[in-house]
Amino acid sequence: MNILHLKYVVSIAENGSINKAAEELHVAQPNLSRVIKDMESNLGIVFFRRTSKGMLLTPDGERFIGQARKILEQVDEMEKMYTSGLPTKQTFSLSAPRASYISDAFSSFSRSLSDDNAELYYHEANALQAIKNIQEVGYNLGIIRYAANYDKYFKIMLEEKNLEYDLIAEFKYVLVMHEASLLAKKDTIHFDDLRPFIQIAHADPYVPSLPLSVVRNEELPDVPRRIFVFERGSQLDLLAENIQTFMWVSPLPDRLLHRLHLVQRECPDNHRIYKDMLIYKKDYRLTELDKRFVTELCQSKRKCFEGITSLK
Repeated sequence: MNILHLKYVVSIAENGSINKAAEELHVAQPNLSRVIKDMESNLGIVFFRRTSKGMLLTPDGERFIGQARKILEQVDEMEKMYTSGLPTKQTFSLSAPRASYISDAFSSFSRSLSDDNAELYYHEANALQAIKNIQEVGYNLGIIRYAANYDKYFKIMLEEKNLEYDLIAEFKYVLVMHEASLLAKKDTIHFDDLRPFIQIAHADPYVPSLPLSVVRNEELPDVPRRIFVFERGSQLDLLAENIQTFMWVSPLPDRLLHRLHLVQRECPDNHRIYKDMLIYKKDYRLTELDKRFVTELCQSKRKCFEGITSLK
């Protein structure tokens, strides 16, 4: 059964006659009859019953015709899309960690689209999900974040999965808190100073080939009270509304800090370096939209990380 066969059945139903359908389709009547019989035999149904009024659809035939018409309409739409001379719709898709400098780049990128015919997909995801989105869901780009001391584990895994990788940023986390927080009043913030406060956390301890317990033990220092929130907007709302909270983050844009009355501070006790890597399939070629986003990403990184002395 193919598209042409679907057209045969629909034409017979619309004309109520094999002879009229054969004339319309410019097909010999015996050949048309044979195709219909073969289709009925293969599918195990009967499309038509002969009456004095012509060929009438059976209940099975009506259901089949309904689906056939939908398929033929979709085929027509696809043909028009690619033969009308109109530009095809571009698609951009990215899975990225919950990082404000990345979302800042995405916002600037979205403003640059102007009259471009495009659909954009932006999914905040941890490293494991970002990789799955590229391999299984159909996303084109991903950004994964991991501690630099696990670099070899991730690069081995990315090679095995046939993924290309490019370094976007290398940094140490800074602390962010409300400007009215007692933490913000301190000249220098040490690990011990964090214990009376509530950490907003979104730990992503996935490291290929290593057990979870090993990775967790090497994360940033533990505190007695934590709130796990896995969506960046809600994390920022908490920071803005609860002056007892703080969070470890990659550097934030100044406009976001000012709007939410937040401040970010470096911590001299923190020596852990993180990497953000752009990933995509090795046989994938970056589109003009992709390249435009990467340009915005690099600009946002420079703008947000400027002045942070602890960056490597």
